[in-house]
Parts: sequence; C-alpha cells; structure tokens
Amino acid sequence: MTKLTLGPVAYHWSADMRRDFYARIADEAPIDDVYLGEVICSKRAPFQDHDLPATIERLQRAGKTVVISTLAEVMLKRERTATSDLAQMDSAEIEVNNAAGLYARGQRPHRVGPFMNAYNEATIAWMAGQGATHICLPPELPAPSIAIAAQTAQALGLGVEVQVFGRVSLAVSARCYHARAHGRSKDNCQFVCENDPDGMPLRTRDDAPILRVNGIQTQSESYLSLLPETTPLAADGVSHLRLMPQMVDMVAVAGLFRAVLDQHLPLTEAEHRLKTLCPDTGFSNGFYHGQAGYRRIANALTA
Repeated sequence: MTKLTLGPVAYHWSADMRRDFYARIADEAPIDDVYLGEVICSKRAPFQDHDLPATIERLQRAGKTVVISTLAEVMLKRERTATSDLAQMDSAEIEVNNAAGLYARGQRPHRVGPFMNAYNEATIAWMAGQGATHICLPPELPAPSIAIAAQTAQALGLGVEVQVFGRVSLAVSARCYHARAHGRSKDNCQFVCENDPDGMPLRTRDDAPILRVNGIQTQSESYLSLLPETTPLAADGVSHLRLMPQMVDMVAVAGLFRAVLDQHLPLTEAEHRLKTLCPDTGFSNGFYHGQAGYRRIANALTA
C-alpha cells in the first residue's frame, strides 16, 4: 500500500503552534511517516529542540514512523557539528539533505531528502551503495523521469517518495532575503520570519503574486497538488507520497489524499474539497507534466 508522509515544517512556527499541530497529526491524521527537524535555518533549531523528544514519543505511540531530517544548507561550523551529531544517531531513520550529512553518515542506513538531487538512475544507484534505503525525489522531475527513478529504486530495494502537496522549494541561498526585506541582517534577523507562518508573499511590479520567501528559502506561490496524479504515481512504483505542512487543515488534506488512494472518494469530489480547504492559494502541477512548474494542467483532472 502506498504510504502518506508528512515532510518537515519549513517555517518558523511558534512552539505552541508546533505542539498543537503534531498533537493533531498524531491523533487524527492518516499519515504513516512524519519527518521532524529544522531543514531551512539552523538558528531556528533551538526553538524546537526542547519539545522534540515529547513530539517523537507521541507520534510513535500513535503508530507513526518518525524520521529526523538534516539541514539543507550547511555553511557554518555549528551547522556542520549539528549535522554530524544527527548523522551519528543510532536510528536508521535519518533523512540526509546535504552532502555534509551524507559524508558524516558514512555507509550507515539513511534516507535521502529532496535537496540531494537524485535526478537519474546512476545517482540513485550510487546513493544506494552509500547506505541509502529511501529516496525522496526532487519535486521538479516530470512523470517519465519519476517512473524511471521509481523502477530503479525498486530494483535496488529502496523506498521512493514524491512530494504531492504544498509549496515547492525552488532554491536555498546563503543570504536571508526575509531579513533583508525588513532592513535586517541575517545575523541580526530577530526571527522576523515567524511573522509569516506560510511564507512571505513576493509580488511582481504589476502586483501579481509570484513566489514565497521563507528565510533563506524561495518557494512557489501556489501549492503543488498532485491529487489527480496519485494513482499514476502509485502505479509507477512510488511507495511514499509527501505532504508538506502549510497553514491549512493538514489532517483534512491527508484524509483526502488517503481517500483517493483507497478509492473511497471520487476524484472530482476530493478536488472540490481540497480547493475549499485552501481558498486563498492556487494549485500547480506543471513540473509533473513537463511544463513550467507554476502551471495547473487542467486535463490532469480526468487522467
């Protein structure tokens, strides 16, 4: 059975918001695997470290598999140290998102995150030889490439994961545009990103929404939604479908994806309900269909 996963929270949510969020995920969401940890900005990590053991315990008690994710960008000594510390954990459920984490982990079992750019068969085979047990593919891959990657991963005994909901990560930078936009430096940001729990909107000169900024990360303005494509993804051998946390009812979102996968809800009805859950944000699926990522390919609804 295709599993649903919940990616790590990309934003700087408050401690109370995180606690409430994961309590609901543990108690109510049809999620199989939950990824925890700070992936975007190492300065945020101390705000969630205190609650992490209790969050892990509650999720595991609810039957979820918990995976700890490493930073996507490692530049400073403290970031290398933190990444190395995570990589030395005895648990096999570590998701590596940076070459520094891959080096620190060695050939011990681990998962590979979407920031590692597993674009082709040769890369996936090499990663498997380094101890990878599971690959999350980059979100910009089109359907034919996903199918080939999934076949390769299956032949190697790896799990393969694809993001199917939430804002797409387009880039991470050494500089923090979020701080700069508020006239602050990266070192003295005063955690202004906490004011934008679903990312800071970026608009064109014509006042049209175009991107979201999340600290050092640039994201899509629209939510990726591959709800109509879940069945083809499963048929192609994708074993895990990733939902990225956004400021919407993620328990309800997970329920819709599970219902479509289990054929308990017609796709048209599920699409309507998803739009109702996300009234202020458009959807996109262009990458999957080999087009510009921001596009929504309407004929996919009947595929």
